[in-house]
Amino acid sequence: MLRERRILVPWIASAVIMFALSYVWHGVALNDLHELKTPLALYLLLSGLVYLIIGLGLTGAMHFCLGHGWIGLKTGFPFKGFLLGAVIGFVVYLIAFIFGMSFTDRNVMHVVVDAMWQMAEQGLGGTAVSFGIIYDLHQGFLENERAR
Repeated sequence: MLRERRILVPWIASAVIMFALSYVWHGVALNDLHELKTPLALYLLLSGLVYLIIGLGLTGAMHFCLGHGWIGLKTGFPFKGFLLGAVIGFVVYLIAFIFGMSFTDRNVMHVVVDAMWQMAEQGLGGTAVSFGIIYDLHQGFLENERAR
């Protein structure tokens, strides 16, 4: 159970948070979902799948960085998770931008706002990954204490 919790909790937490933020941004704040050319259910299913993939990528990247000592647990770990998520968010935005997957035209203002939003969204996903890792470490500590 320890190995599964170590990956599943941060992965699912980040995917759910990023999907919810995306829905609030595109569905409530900007009302972009009304302009979709694909059925809403299909869009939500595919975007949910994409956020599961991004969440797994964030979780893997965080564990990779922790394993190599690039990110430490002692100081500012959630903030470092946010920064890692923001970098991955920028990369995701570049990929979406290159393939023309955007709700708006390519006006400079829209491009900048979309990039910043994507970085904030994935940054909060990275924060969720870091809190999921902290939760896993805490649960592991409690399990070890009970075993004594």
